[in-house]
Amino acid sequence: MSGAQATADGLARAGHRRTSLHRQRMWALYGSYAALAVFVFMFLIPPFYMVVTSFKTSAEISAQVGSPWLVHHPTLSNYIFLIKDKNFEHFFINSVMVTLAVVAVSMVISVLAAFSLARMGFWGSQTLATGVFLTYLIPASLLFIPLFQIIGKLGLINNTWALVLLYPTLAVPFCTWIMIGYFASIPKELDEAALIDGAGYLQMLLKIFIPVAMPGIIAATIFAFTVSWGAFLYPLAYLYTSSQMVLTVGIISDLIRGDVFEWGKIMAGCVMAAAPPILIYAFLMDYYIAGLTAGATKG
Repeated sequence: MSGAQATADGLARAGHRRTSLHRQRMWALYGSYAALAVFVFMFLIPPFYMVVTSFKTSAEISAQVGSPWLVHHPTLSNYIFLIKDKNFEHFFINSVMVTLAVVAVSMVISVLAAFSLARMGFWGSQTLATGVFLTYLIPASLLFIPLFQIIGKLGLINNTWALVLLYPTLAVPFCTWIMIGYFASIPKELDEAALIDGAGYLQMLLKIFIPVAMPGIIAATIFAFTVSWGAFLYPLAYLYTSSQMVLTVGIISDLIRGDVFEWGKIMAGCVMAAAPPILIYAFLMDYYIAGLTAGATKG
């Protein structure tokens, strides 16, 4: 009887521990969801207000009648105005051209640099890889003054294509770090087998590493796109005519006249400018997270 009683007590204690552990996990889960809900609510307030304001007329925005979170007389006039506006068309086209060029330049440099640092194993490669990432931590506000002098000597002030030279200074270090981590996670047996078969490093990169590391490349590409599309300080400092401006500075420069803010059109422009990144993240978020995870844990 004593043995059976001890067994029963042990089973009861084990069941109690399982129940207690289950409760702790449930409380932790509820706490996580509560904190996430608070952050989601806080982060969604600005874009929600932006979208709501974009459907309001200037009269309704100025009147401040009723709740500012509701649209009493919705209109598409702000969007129609921007679609027909030639300046906004120039801003959008300039942003697209600069972004495509910056993404192409940044990815070529990043892939080649990351492959060299992660797989070729030359002396000082690890130190150089760390230095590449540390350069990303330098604030852009400390760089735009010396870069302004360089761009001025090249005669590219107030030239949209100056941004193609400037934006990679922001995108390349982080993209290279992501790719170093992804290339380092690929088994070394692959390049050893390729070397035995007589393949060169460029062939290895094109035929083995790029196909295998495609999620990391997509993650780096998305980051380069985000940096180029949303940068504000550099175009504000280097561009000053409407024909050369990109969306981020064109919207505020064209729709703010002295102390008159056309908030409806400004918010509509922000919504239209935010649409491409949102669509890209919506479809490629899984690749972006996979690439960042590999880059954070390897290399």
